[in-house]
Amino acid sequence: MGKRIASIWSLVNFLAPLLVATVMVNLHTSTVPAEARCQDLGELRVLEGEASWVRCPFWGLDNRSSSHALTWYRLLPGHLERPIEHSARLSTERNRLHFQPAVAEDSGRYACRLRHRSACVNVTVVSRPREAPEDPKCHWPIAAQPGQVVVPLEGDRLLECPDWQEAATVADVAPTVNWFHVRTRGSASARLCVARSPSRAALCARQACEQPETWTSDRQQVGARLQIHYMVGFYQGLYVCRVRYQRSGRALHFTRGLDVTAVSPTSLPKEPSVLQPTPEYVFSVKRGRDVRLLCTGHFPYLDQDSDREIWWSVDGNRLEQLAERRFSASIRLLRNQSGDRTEESVLLIRNFGSEDLGKTYNCSVRNRKGFQTRRAQLQEEASLPWPELACGLAVTLVLSLFVSALYRVFRLELLLLYRSRFGTDERYTDNKEFDVYMSYARKSEEEQFVLRTLRRVLENDLGYTVCIFDRDSLPGGTITDETLSFVARSRRLVVVLGPGYARQGSQALLELKAGMDGLAGGHLRLVLVQYKRMRRQEWVRELRRARVALATVRWRGEPSRELTSRFWKKLRLELPVRRPPGARGDEEGGEGAGLMTTPNRDQSPLNPEAS
Repeated sequence: MGKRIASIWSLVNFLAPLLVATVMVNLHTSTVPAEARCQDLGELRVLEGEASWVRCPFWGLDNRSSSHALTWYRLLPGHLERPIEHSARLSTERNRLHFQPAVAEDSGRYACRLRHRSACVNVTVVSRPREAPEDPKCHWPIAAQPGQVVVPLEGDRLLECPDWQEAATVADVAPTVNWFHVRTRGSASARLCVARSPSRAALCARQACEQPETWTSDRQQVGARLQIHYMVGFYQGLYVCRVRYQRSGRALHFTRGLDVTAVSPTSLPKEPSVLQPTPEYVFSVKRGRDVRLLCTGHFPYLDQDSDREIWWSVDGNRLEQLAERRFSASIRLLRNQSGDRTEESVLLIRNFGSEDLGKTYNCSVRNRKGFQTRRAQLQEEASLPWPELACGLAVTLVLSLFVSALYRVFRLELLLLYRSRFGTDERYTDNKEFDVYMSYARKSEEEQFVLRTLRRVLENDLGYTVCIFDRDSLPGGTITDETLSFVARSRRLVVVLGPGYARQGSQALLELKAGMDGLAGGHLRLVLVQYKRMRRQEWVRELRRARVALATVRWRGEPSRELTSRFWKKLRLELPVRRPPGARGDEEGGEGAGLMTTPNRDQSPLNPEAS
């Protein structure tokens, strides 16, 4: 008896450590969160009020007779698990968890477990938009991401509504499918019709859509499928299918979408090509600068082929094989039309040197159908002679400033010289008798100035024929008629302005009015000589008009005595072209020669003794 008790006690001592270790291992395993051991199945998006289901990926890995071992749980905060309670709306069947239909409270994380394997899925129930759509037969929100389908232009394709066949396996009768086409282009527009969050659930297919009744024979609904017989660009866009079916006596439905994109026809060549550089194109490069070489490649569509490449090589080596880091390349997409891609690769050569000019630069493109390469031709840009250009510009600027200053100082002399060489003598072009008619205030200082200075210089020194009414008129004639006659027979009317000029009823005012009429007719020019300053009220209307339209030559007293003064030069510019008779011959001296000669002080125009 004692031996039996001793043997039992030794057996207990041997099994106790093993039992404790097993319990500790089980306790440690149960404390590991269930999600840490879950295979992530991603996210299931379902619209509120629509039917949906999620499949467990472990079905079929074990014997189907052990289906009772597949269990669905809902994961709660705090690493808690709650088994799914079977109901008419939420049920499990084989490896599926059915939402019939889904409600907002169903959003959460679910897990399926088969023996020692677990898989988790995140279910998001998107709220249905509250506002009523304009056309409830066509505009439905879509929660699931649309499938992507490409159809070659001029080709055909049979479209099948996603999850339709799986719904047919659980439906009491064959489901019905309705198709609609939302006239949008590209996947970007289709994404606008997908509610990606509860706050954007109102986003739906609001673009104009077409129902099968309005389609042509190029596409039609055949049973539950959509047949496109002849693809054109107008048929691109989002195709929406709505599936209705009965399950366990409940009317259920769900909505799916297919984003259809037209690609280039399969009958076209699919070999890539280098568009730029062309064989004739030459890149201009300059030493010491960064040089960029552009290459443009065209890749025809090849069944969503990603095995395409565009690259640069230098002396047969790719850039990553070069030891120098001065070479780098960047690639960007220029155009993607009907699946045909045009890409650009830019080769950057930093601090281009003379040794780089002799290297070979090739741009290459390839895909599964072919390969093409093209060599870039380089030509060194001729450097501009900047020192020579700078000196030339400086000299030109200095000469321009010198000529401008010279013209500003000797403007009158240059104009007189030009007139003497190229001016026209008006004596040969009209039949007038006098060059100048003097208009001045009688019995005033202006009269003495006219008789002693202007007349003498103009007639004796400058060779003009001067008409003075008091000297040249015949006795017994009418003053008005003779005044108008003298003005009409003169080429210029010189008006000597002073304080007493243009008094009402004076002969000077008559002469001024006659001159203004001749000026308006175009056969007489007026010259204003201001002998003394006049007050504002002394400027009559005719004088104000003439002052605005004509230049005024001002007598400045002592500085204007000499023939070389600015007064006489400006006055001669206003008078007809005439060569002074005492200038070393009429043909050689010219009008400018007389002005460049300074007369003797004893023969000054204003010296009474000289006259």
